[in-house]
Amino acid sequence: MSTKYAITDLLPLPESEVQIPRLGFGVYRSPTNVCVQSCLTALKAGYRHIDTAQFYANEKEVGDAIRQSGIPRSELFITTKILVPGGSPEATYEKLLASVEKIGGPGGYIDLFLIHSANSGTSGRKEMWQALEKLLEEGKTKSIGVSNWGVKHIEELKSYAKVWPPHVNQIELHPWNQQRVIDEYCKQHGIIVEAYSPIVRNYKASDPTLVGLANKYNKTTQQVLVRYALQKEWVPLPKSDNPERIVANANIFDFDISREDMAVLDDLDQGSAGAIVEAVEND
Repeated sequence: MSTKYAITDLLPLPESEVQIPRLGFGVYRSPTNVCVQSCLTALKAGYRHIDTAQFYANEKEVGDAIRQSGIPRSELFITTKILVPGGSPEATYEKLLASVEKIGGPGGYIDLFLIHSANSGTSGRKEMWQALEKLLEEGKTKSIGVSNWGVKHIEELKSYAKVWPPHVNQIELHPWNQQRVIDEYCKQHGIIVEAYSPIVRNYKASDPTLVGLANKYNKTTQQVLVRYALQKEWVPLPKSDNPERIVANANIFDFDISREDMAVLDDLDQGSAGAIVEAVEND
């Protein structure tokens, strides 16, 4: 039995009193007609951290699941993201408020609000970050961060940010795309690294190395990949709308991948070529 990790683990965010659950549940493009049920299944399985985004078009459904779950809001950690600015600081701030309202209802809040991408350019990133800082000051979000940002983008923040470092950087991470430069940079600065697509959308389910390890540990390939992310000190965000798999993806706290087998998985790294969504630009 592993004693090192538990589904109830919380990790401290940098320069903050906020703590983030070590395992999250992703709802990337989960259709509105199944998203509520998927979230309820995840919460029943022990997840306390749900990751959505404006781009996923299911923030309201995540909010509905929170209210239907009966779990006290203070025990849940909800993340959402803004993809592009609104055209002015005011319009961008209004976009943030719309998400808070969809998820939290009147007087509600978000636990973590991220800038979803670095693709809006210097001025767009600045506009969104300053709107997020305002949202943080007003208590409508508890923490703020970024997603798909490389070293150069996080360094750029220093020139205007009141809040630095960002609390979180959420990036694509799995054995084939380990993003070691930005991972090491974030860890040096205490930035929590979240791993999206930790199970590579099942594209690698028949990879012989992975299948061999799954057989060795008597686990699914997905469970090996989520466990790998945990042992890399990432916060994995596995996504599924299959109820059995939602439960299984959280059943990763009863085994340890050995140091030797972690090294085997590390050796699968293909750098940015291994990304299925996006590898960050660091310089």
